[in-house]
This record gives sequence, C-alpha cells and structure tokens, in this order.
Amino acid sequence: MTDRLVPPSLARLRDRLRELAPVVVAFSGGADSAFLAWAANDTLGAGARAVTAVSPSLAPEEEMDCRALAREWGLRWAPVATGELADPAYAANDGRRCYWCKSALLDALAPFTADGATVVLGVNLDDLGDHRPGQEAAAERGAAFPLVDAGYTKADVRAESARLGLRTWDKPAAACLASRVPYGTPVTLGVLSTVARAESALRALGFAQLRVRHYGDLARIEVERADVVRMAEEREAVVAAVRGAGYTYVTLDLEGFRSGNLNGALAGAGRRSGEDR
Repeated sequence: MTDRLVPPSLARLRDRLRELAPVVVAFSGGADSAFLAWAANDTLGAGARAVTAVSPSLAPEEEMDCRALAREWGLRWAPVATGELADPAYAANDGRRCYWCKSALLDALAPFTADGATVVLGVNLDDLGDHRPGQEAAAERGAAFPLVDAGYTKADVRAESARLGLRTWDKPAAACLASRVPYGTPVTLGVLSTVARAESALRALGFAQLRVRHYGDLARIEVERADVVRMAEEREAVVAAVRGAGYTYVTLDLEGFRSGNLNGALAGAGRRSGEDR
C-alpha cells in the first residue's frame, strides 16, 4: 500500500507505533486488539509481539482464535498465564475487579518488556466515556493506547479492519468471563468454568452474540433481540445445553443482549466500570 493510499488514521497509528517501538500488544483476539496486533506487526515487523493472557476468565474459544489469528497473520505471538484468581481483591468481585485483573496482566507481560518494549492495549475512543479501573491500572504501569492516540472509535476499527480484509472486523464483543458474575458474588474457578461451558454449548447451537449471566444455580441468558424468538423456539435444546453445564434453572432475558448491564449495581452506588461487558 503506497503512502498516498493509506488513510490518515492508519498513518497516524503507524507513526504512533513507531514512536512506541518496540511494542507488546495485549492480544485478546477481539476486534480492537486484533486490529492493533495486525497494524503493529505490519508496521514494525520484529519490533512487535502479541501476547495473550490465558486464565480461566478467557473463554477457550478465544484462546484458540488468538492462536489461529497469529498463524494466519504471521504474528510473533505467545500465550502467558495470569494468576488473577489467586488475588483475593480480584476474587471478591467488587467495582475494582478490572483494576486487579489488568494489574495481573501487566505483571505477566513484564518479562516481555525487558528490552524496553511498551505494552499497548486495544482501547479506542469509545472506551473512554466511563470510569474504567482496568485502564487506570494499565496507565499507572506505563501502558499506551495507540488507537486512542490515532483517533479511532469502535466503528473506525471495524471499518478499517473490513477494508483491510481482516476477518475480525465483525467479530462479536467478548469480554472476560468474570463479567458474567454480578458484583459481590465471588469469582471462582468453578463459576468461570460453568459459565464457559454454558456459553460454548449455546454457541454450538448457532447463537453468536450472547452472555450467560451467573446467579448461583440460575442462568440468565442474553442474546441479540433478533435471536430471542429463535432461542425460545429452541428452548428444549437450550435448556439441555445450559443444564448440561451445571445450572438448574434456565431463563431468557427478553430485553436481549446489553453490553455492561451488570454495571447498574455500581451506578446506583455512584460507581461504574464500563469494562464489564
């Protein structure tokens, strides 16, 4: 691609990545971090690495897709284990959970920055509207947000990804599994495993954008509004799938999928964490 054909936003992003180089991309496989990983690799070559944090809060399908994308795009990629569940502050699941999660991520990425590399995250302008403790933790530790610096919104990331032919351009949002657990309910390995099994089983039935919100032995399922009727029509298969994951009661939220709707409890207390999806 010649310089005159590069969109101004992508040119700014490339310039910013060169300023930060070498970089380590915190690569979750979502549309934002995938676009950033592709751009960093295309711009910096050996000066860019992509690292995926692997823990029980990452859906197994997401780890597999990160591996696949790394192969497809020739990324210098590595998985790294994070131990946020061992931190009582994280497991307590209060409004600062994302702060402790991101702190654990930055600790795990530290060995990859021994050569002076900068950790970069796929945060876009739309992510800056709310109080986000994870971003706070990242900024405190010197991480950078190149998409913000280059002026990208979420829509811009998807549009640019589509123009470049990246298959992640329309990938559904997929926050960490802990975001399915209401604040105040402890996050445990058992809870995360149950949520992961339930969501995997529902995806196998053809539901792409979904959340299984965890309320003890009750699952509250959110799907896109266009899928609500279909899920009700396929209720026998849906109930079997979710009960097979360990739930006793299976409910369908008629309002449909809403990103971050568990944050209402925090908003009522004067706090909000937009990182929970």
